[in-house]
Amino acid sequence: MNSAVIFAQATDNMGQFAAVIGLMIAMLFIVVMLFSVVRRYKRCPSDKILVVYGKTGKGMSAKCIHGGAAFIWPVIQDYAFMDLTPMSIEVNLTNALSRQNIRVNVPSRFTIGISTEPNIMQNAAERLLGLGMQEVTDLAQEIIFGQLRLVVASMDIEEINSDRDKFLQNITDNLENELQKVGLKLINVNITDIQDESGYIAALGKEAAAHAINAAKVSVADKNRDGAIGEANAQQDERTRVSGLLAQAKIGEAVADQNERTQVAMSHAEAKIGEANALQNERIEIAKANAKAIEGENLSKIEIAESDALRRQKQAEAEKIASAAEKVQSAKALQEAYEAEQKAENQRAERDKATQYANVVIPAEIAKTKLVIEAEADAEMIRKKARGEADAILFMKEAEAKGMYEILTKQAEGLEQIVKAAGNSSKDAVLLLIADKLPELVRTQAEAIKNIKIDKVTVWDGNGGNADGKTSTANFISGIYKSVPPLEDMFNMAGMQLPTYLKGENNPKNEDVENAEIQEPQKPKEKKLKSTEKENDSDENKEGN
Repeated sequence: MNSAVIFAQATDNMGQFAAVIGLMIAMLFIVVMLFSVVRRYKRCPSDKILVVYGKTGKGMSAKCIHGGAAFIWPVIQDYAFMDLTPMSIEVNLTNALSRQNIRVNVPSRFTIGISTEPNIMQNAAERLLGLGMQEVTDLAQEIIFGQLRLVVASMDIEEINSDRDKFLQNITDNLENELQKVGLKLINVNITDIQDESGYIAALGKEAAAHAINAAKVSVADKNRDGAIGEANAQQDERTRVSGLLAQAKIGEAVADQNERTQVAMSHAEAKIGEANALQNERIEIAKANAKAIEGENLSKIEIAESDALRRQKQAEAEKIASAAEKVQSAKALQEAYEAEQKAENQRAERDKATQYANVVIPAEIAKTKLVIEAEADAEMIRKKARGEADAILFMKEAEAKGMYEILTKQAEGLEQIVKAAGNSSKDAVLLLIADKLPELVRTQAEAIKNIKIDKVTVWDGNGGNADGKTSTANFISGIYKSVPPLEDMFNMAGMQLPTYLKGENNPKNEDVENAEIQEPQKPKEKKLKSTEKENDSDENKEGN
């Protein structure tokens, strides 16, 4: 009994111990998970860019965060930082060709850094992540060298040396686009000095110094002249003011005398004016009294006339009201009669309208509906007929196209057989085709001079010959023959070359035969010349007669 109790107690103790152990393991697991979560939550400092890569989203190779934080999922994601510290790059460009083909040295210093704009940050994450500061500096230096040479080549020495703002603006415009492709941003450009091997810039400086010295000399001379002019003006002002003050004193004395005489004259005039005003006032008062008496009489007459007019007005208004009342009553009676008659006419018009609608409009609507139905039937018949004709035309065109395709196919097969028969030589094949068409070409040449009509040919020929041994008669006959389009020219216009055996080359017998055919004995030519002269004499005699 005691052993059973002891075993039960031991069992209870083991269960409690296992529960405690399980609870501790669970708490340890929770603590480890919280610690892992806290460690995977990464905060980004203000001088860095947090780049999260791995599985970041559809269509995104990396996720860039600046001035924030992000949770990095284990296994599927990882992270890295990119430093935003500016980089100062010294670029000593030498022997760069300007637009005038003058080589210049442009020592400069560029300050760049990784950009914080979203799209440019993405380029930096794709192209600069994992590179050190020196590697990024080298990459940027290569880009700067190329773009700086390009800007120098597009400007003159005068522009580069005198208009530094334009030079820096061109560098900024060209360089920013290229740096943004790799995720960088241009912060500052400092051009220290510009030199050239030929001394052109030094010459420009000497020219500018000479201009400045000359301008300073001119300015000193101008100031000296202004000083002399100012001194003379001061002396002139002094004399002018003294003369003016003396003149003002004399004018004051004259004005005082004039004022004294004026005051005396005004006193005499005021006395006379006072006497005249007294007489005038006396006459005015007498005239006013007379006018008031006449005005009283006139007012009494006006009141009498107004009383008569008012009486007549009241009488006319009373007569007018009576006449108007009579006319109103008569008009009302006429209006009532007219309204009754109009009502009757309206009823009669509505009855006639209904009769006309039943007799005319309804049959017209029936006829209209019938015509519409017949027109729709005719239109449907025309559409079906047109559709049938279109199908027939389409079938005919398809048959013609198939026939043309068969003809072209057979021609292509025939041309292929000709080329094979010529030993796969396209040139020899063309010669075979030309040989087949040669009779037609010769016939065309013969037709060119077939219908030429020559009534008479007169040739003056001497006994001598040309340098080639031919006489003028022979040259004339050869020229007539040469006026026919030669085969070689026809072939050249067609973009082909006449075979040598058709040209008659390398065949001296042909030349001998041609010379033999053209040459003639001398004596007959003399006779022909005499006969020709006789003909000319006879022609001249006829013209003279």
